[in-house]
Amino acid sequence: MAYTIVPELCNGCGACESECPNHAISHILKRYVIDADKCKECEGDFDSPMCADLCNTDACVPA
Repeated sequence: MAYTIVPELCNGCGACESECPNHAISHILKRYVIDADKCKECEGDFDSPMCADLCNTDACVPA
């Protein structure tokens, strides 16, 4: 399973993009998006998904 970013909740801070170990998060057309093919929920890198841990608006959620 991958994570996704809820556009209505995302404030565009970019914290998630810089911390993603798989480079699955991109800024496209003024929105942050997660590439489901690259998202591994930080398994093997962190104890929990960093995007969700860092998001101050709870915009990063399981897809």
